[in-house]
Amino acid sequence: MKNIVILISGRGSNMEAVVRAARSEQWPARIAAVISNKADAKGLEFAQAHGIDTAVVQNKDFATRAEFDAALQEVIDGFSPDLVVLAGFMRILTAPFVEHYEGRMLNIHPSLLPLFPGLHTHQAAIDSGVAEHGATVHFVTAELDHGPVVAQATVPVLPGDTEDTLSARVLVEEHKLYPYAIRLFVEDRLSIVGGDVRIADTVKI
Repeated sequence: MKNIVILISGRGSNMEAVVRAARSEQWPARIAAVISNKADAKGLEFAQAHGIDTAVVQNKDFATRAEFDAALQEVIDGFSPDLVVLAGFMRILTAPFVEHYEGRMLNIHPSLLPLFPGLHTHQAAIDSGVAEHGATVHFVTAELDHGPVVAQATVPVLPGDTEDTLSARVLVEEHKLYPYAIRLFVEDRLSIVGGDVRIADTVKI
């Protein structure tokens, strides 16, 4: 039984999708905690309503990123995580923090990496004229949005799409993709070989 700690900054819709999938699909894992860097994050209410431990470590309470990351790491490690899941956690993490969780921290990014790392990915996709957009689950490394890719989901970019319409369509796929990728991890189906992710067998999204 693996322990999963999920980090959020806001409503946590991907966190909700993971919690629901873990329970309905009876993963060999438990959501040990949901932690936010913002005390008013709506996702904390969902976690508490589902009997999940929550914690808040506010970055505004620390003078430096390193101090915040050290405090956050201490709280996370109190839940003995096998996997740390970033679900809309809007902080750039320091290299020592990332290295501490090497091979056991996942992120979902709203683009088909390596295209459009960083913010405002949906508008970037529209502006660039690409035919497809989507989401990527990857292992977190010190280089932002460049870790080994676990899985991707695609959606078409339609004529007349706006940032909001494209974002909404991608989010539907995120809610399927992230639980799928995390389930692969908790079932010990993922490995990293030569910087690439290998999947043993498959499960259906």
